[in-house]
Amino acid sequence: MKLSRTRGGKEPQEARTERHTIMCRRGALRLATLAAAVALDAYLIWPVGAPANAGLPALLDYQDLAAAMAVQERHNPELLAMPGVAGTAVGFGPAGLPVVKVYLDHEDVAGIPASLDGHRLVTEVTGPFEARDPSPASPEEAAADDTDPRRSFARPVPIGVSTGQVDVTAGTIGARVVSGSDVFALSNNHVYANRNQANKGDHILQPGSVDGGVNPTDAIGTLHDFMPIRFCDPFPVCPANQIDAAIAATTTDNLGNSTPSNGYGTPRSEVLAAKLGMEVQKYGRTTGHTHGKISGLNATLNVGFRDNTARFSGQIVITGNGFSAPGDSGSLIVAGGSGPDSRRPVGLLFAGSNNSTIANPIGLVLDHFDLRIDGN
Repeated sequence: MKLSRTRGGKEPQEARTERHTIMCRRGALRLATLAAAVALDAYLIWPVGAPANAGLPALLDYQDLAAAMAVQERHNPELLAMPGVAGTAVGFGPAGLPVVKVYLDHEDVAGIPASLDGHRLVTEVTGPFEARDPSPASPEEAAADDTDPRRSFARPVPIGVSTGQVDVTAGTIGARVVSGSDVFALSNNHVYANRNQANKGDHILQPGSVDGGVNPTDAIGTLHDFMPIRFCDPFPVCPANQIDAAIAATTTDNLGNSTPSNGYGTPRSEVLAAKLGMEVQKYGRTTGHTHGKISGLNATLNVGFRDNTARFSGQIVITGNGFSAPGDSGSLIVAGGSGPDSRRPVGLLFAGSNNSTIANPIGLVLDHFDLRIDGN
């Protein structure tokens, strides 16, 4: 809007007020973009189709992604309160440029705008996001193959196989983690702490109860600590969560640090920041060794936990045909490929939908418990 001045150069009060408002809004956008850029400082973002060894000139300016993130954060409250919206993230659009992504429960979600503050918005039908734990059922009979991750393993058991607190069906052992001489098994809160309902000291089984695990015969450790999940009360009044994680005290006699022989092997100890387009892999209780690609960053999502919903922010979105299924919760997601970064930890799998998988950034998980991956 063109702001007029009165004769003599004085600006009308109404015009001064409007100009001040516009300046404040522009300043807020610059600050939000700067804050998002700082949050992205660890990321180098590959354009769609660029080779993994592309040099710096081929990399996108992350300020474009930071701008998309600033717009996403500003509009998250109204978007996530809309019926049928499962979450938001930043990612690449059809033209290979950063966009705000809005994930939908189904196709016919009304009221989604075509753009946000002039920034491109794209929608993706994912279905609702839910914690990746199998429903209570009769125990599944494991295959005779000694690499079936649902079976009972001789101690020390591998990582990536069936596990759970005594009242939980089953999830996955993500990794062996350590603090000094103390040894722990890493998985999700909803696998080892039963969605905040377990008690420290409860037995952790391998395999999980739905796969035939018996307490206390199959115990490999005890619940040591967990990050409580804060649930919506009532929806859409939802406090933000960042991790769904718990650790069980164990020993190297009970827990190894490599996957079964048909997996990716031993994870490295040094973590790796998630990048859009990065190829990743995981080994889990239900789907075993699978591969996918990171398609969304800074995701804020509504995640279903049986009869409750919780909101998670700052998450990683992975796409890939059959990358995960219920029972894979707790799997460690590591970098794919065969280069020097291969097998470096990236995320902790905890939720998913029909075609997407959600992970906590592994650095947040390890920092919370003051641990490191016991890898190579």
